[in-house]
Amino acid sequence: MKKKLQAFMMGRYGNDQLNQFLSYFALALVIANVFLRNFYVNIAFWAIWGYMIFRMMSRNIYKRYNENVWFMNKTQPLRKRFNLFVKKLKDKNNRYFRCPNCKQTVRVPKGRGKITIHCPKCGTSFDKKS
Repeated sequence: MKKKLQAFMMGRYGNDQLNQFLSYFALALVIANVFLRNFYVNIAFWAIWGYMIFRMMSRNIYKRYNENVWFMNKTQPLRKRFNLFVKKLKDKNNRYFRCPNCKQTVRVPKGRGKITIHCPKCGTSFDKKS
């Protein structure tokens, strides 16, 4: 059975980051529909689900690849900010501050009291409590 599925998917696009985002969005719609019981939310879920299946089964790999590249380019600032947020949550030994001049993120050790932070990018100094 596994070989038959592999043979069926041969030459088809499969899954990528856009499809993963669409699947999470569809899951959020299902959860929202539990509370809202709205017909349009249900229609939106089935439309997204159908588009996901269409993209996975498509043989036009070039076009699906370009759709994914477009999605990745549009969401790059958001993904970068999210990754920084996750990194901050995991880091128990440091605090992160933004430079008021150039908006560069600066990492300093926790528990040092009130310190003067020197931005490595623009050279601005500012006071913060670590």
